[in-house]
Parts: sequence; structure tokens; C-alpha cells
Amino acid sequence: MEAAAERKGGESALATVLNPVMSSKKLAQLSDDRFLAQMTRCVFNAGFHWRVITSKWPGFEKVFHQFEIGKLLTLSPSEWEAFSQDTRIVRNRPKIKTVWENARMIDGVIEQHGSFGQFLADWPVAEQIDLMAWLKNQGGRLGGQTGQYFLRFVGKDGFITSKDVCTALRANGVDINEKPTSKRDLSRVQDAFNHWHDETGLPYTHLSKVLAYTVGENYSVETIKEEASGHET
Repeated sequence: MEAAAERKGGESALATVLNPVMSSKKLAQLSDDRFLAQMTRCVFNAGFHWRVITSKWPGFEKVFHQFEIGKLLTLSPSEWEAFSQDTRIVRNRPKIKTVWENARMIDGVIEQHGSFGQFLADWPVAEQIDLMAWLKNQGGRLGGQTGQYFLRFVGKDGFITSKDVCTALRANGVDINEKPTSKRDLSRVQDAFNHWHDETGLPYTHLSKVLAYTVGENYSVETIKEEASGHET
């Protein structure tokens, strides 16, 4: 914590980028369309600069009917095909397909759990890697960091295995590869965060951010805030 605070200009400056983590109650109350919207934003952000997607996001909302699950699942194949020609969005056919795939996934969760928000809220934070595996297997292009960033931006407490976080983990004695993707490595990451959470009482999100801020390029607080705002739906 001290190292991160020193790099960000003091404890008060660090505190401004460690926003309160959303409560499980509030997460459960989010509407299902916002989860699909954030999934879509994260999928399209992968491979594009986030500013490109941000500039086109109002078009995404209009084209995909504000991500209303029921509406999207009633569209015909020809209507879905037409999306790949719509200049209001990024015309990437495989990524457009994930909107339908993830709408269908969310719809299935709603049937079993009442809402996707309730489903996420009920999932133990200490078992994040299992949730990551579930998103990868059940969703469209939600594996790896895409799924992790989705969870972060909708407000689910958790860590992200970014390059800087992994560098900091290794520096703190966690025996993992530079890019932890195996079950062994991910289990060690989970165990480390579980231990630090129990020891400090800090949210996993804050622990993850603090680790990232101790290494790598030292981005300004203003830059961090700007990028975070570019992922809001």
C-alpha cells in the first residue's frame, strides 16, 4: 500500500482511484440489459482502443435496442446479419455474434436465478476463478481478461490478472508464470488474494489495483480516472 501511495502522489491521491466497491445488494439490483451491454463493450474493446468503442457507444445502444434481452432474442437471422453492415457500430461479424450468444446465456441464467445480477452477487468472491471459467465456457468471448474486466466494470469485487498485477504477484513470492492461464497458476493467484483479503479486510478490487500501481508505468491519477470512465455503460 505504501509503495502504491508513494507512486500516485500520496495516500489521498491513491484513495481517489480506489473507489468504493459495489455491494452485493446493489449488484443484484442492476438490470439485465446493463450486464449484456458491458459484456459487449468489453468484447469489442479487446483488439480496439477503448476510445474507438467509446465514440461509437451511443450507436451500439441504438442498434442493439438498448440491449433488451427479450427483444434481441426475437430478431430474425436476417436482422442479425444486417448488423454487420451498420456503420453506427464496429462491423466485426464474430463479435456481433457474441451479443446474441451472451443474450441467450443471460436469459438462461434469469430462468434459474431470477436475474443475472443476483447470480453474480451470489457467487463467492473467494471462488472468482470458477466464475471466470464459467464465463469462458458459457459466454461468447468472455474468457481471460475480457471476462475479468467485465466483472470489474459491472461492479463485482475481484482481481484482474493484468501484466502489472502478475509482475507484482511474482515479486511478492507467488509462484506463477508471467501469464497465468493454467488451473494451477490461477489457483495460486486466487489463494494469494484470499490470504491478503483475510489479512487486511480490503476488497479484492482494491488489492488488485494496489498491486498494479506498485510496478510498471506510473500513470497519473487523472489518466486512470479517464480510462475508467471510458468503460462505463
